[in-house]
Amino acid sequence: MTGTDAAFSLEARIYHSICIVAFIALAYNVPFNYFVGLPRVAFVSFVALIGFAWLYYMSRIRREFIYSVIGMGVLGNVFFAVVYFLNSGIDGPTLILFALFFYLLSSTAPNNQQWPWLLVNISFVLGVCVTQYYFPFLVPSTYPTLTSRFTDAVSAYIVVIFSLFFSLKYLRQNYETEKKSAINRALDIELKNIQLELLNGEKNKLFSIVAHDLRSPLASIQSYLELLTAYPLKEEEKKEIELKLLSLTKNTSNMMGNLLSWSKSQLDGVKVNVQPMELLKVLRDMLKVETSIAQEKGLDLKCDIGENIYVEADANMLLLVIRNLISNAIKFTPMGGTIDVMAKVEGNCKITIADSGMGIEEGDQKYVFSLKAKSTFGTNNEKGVGLGLILCKEFTELQGGSISFTSTPGKGTAFTISIPVFNKNIAASSQQGELSDQL
Repeated sequence: MTGTDAAFSLEARIYHSICIVAFIALAYNVPFNYFVGLPRVAFVSFVALIGFAWLYYMSRIRREFIYSVIGMGVLGNVFFAVVYFLNSGIDGPTLILFALFFYLLSSTAPNNQQWPWLLVNISFVLGVCVTQYYFPFLVPSTYPTLTSRFTDAVSAYIVVIFSLFFSLKYLRQNYETEKKSAINRALDIELKNIQLELLNGEKNKLFSIVAHDLRSPLASIQSYLELLTAYPLKEEEKKEIELKLLSLTKNTSNMMGNLLSWSKSQLDGVKVNVQPMELLKVLRDMLKVETSIAQEKGLDLKCDIGENIYVEADANMLLLVIRNLISNAIKFTPMGGTIDVMAKVEGNCKITIADSGMGIEEGDQKYVFSLKAKSTFGTNNEKGVGLGLILCKEFTELQGGSISFTSTPGKGTAFTISIPVFNKNIAASSQQGELSDQL
């Protein structure tokens, strides 16, 4: 089926095929009737041939399907009524052609026209037969010999059988096509429903986990505040509680930030603003903050990023990705451990955050970047749902980069993101070339 055919309904496509079959049958009958001594039948067939061609044009080109079907019903019945009186009446093949025409017409006419056309066909047939019965002189005999009568009857049979064969063949092909199309649509709908169910299931799981994980730190914060207000505490105890409150608040704030970023990306889509930038300049302030947080936990955070590394990235996205990876490293590295933040250019810019922490169990590694990842606790019982890593993957890929990791349980984890490098020399050469072209 061509793209043009697909624009029509099944009834219209079948109707077009019937028009072509009728056109071919009439094109055969015009010379045949002329050579067997029926010039008037040949002339009427030629007029009908032009009429059917016009009706095909009306439906196929001008998209007037309903009017074209009505026109065919009227033209066909009138044509065969005239042929009946020109070609030996009941002794000729016209009655069987009347039946063939009704079959072809009823195969294509809309459902609300089926009964009317049946009544019209029966009325025409009864009308011509009754007319011949009472006025036989109106129907001349057109068979001078037995041979001519047999020839006309055999010819009519051939026309009828071939018309039935090709119309039924086309009907079957269209039925199979529509059946396959319906099956494919049903499968597509089923697949989309499954995908929606999976997506809804993952989102429901996410929000239930987030609700649980938010409730826990908020309850702890409430308990610490009640202790501070209800009981006289020593300065050392107050300081310890304040540090725990600060840690809980930071972790909860990070979790909320990741949740809001992910929700926005899912609901509104994410607008990426990729621009050339110096990597260290973008990350410097964030690295100072994360270094301070690492020192509070007794960790040694080292940074090895050169000053002449330029990348093409979205500054806000890049900061979120690196901050999440460093925060995870701090969370899962015990006191006295090390965290290394390194960047080097190897085709792309590869930024690695490696820690000497807990590592990721082998069975959990395949779920790191999905909502199937289990909730985890850091070395100081910091809680997380793994949403940060989903954002890291999504935002890195939106910038044209990639993210990967290696991990050994009990020894540490290294995450590496690869983002495009901005080559200042190539950009300067390109700008000079454009300036030269303008001059």
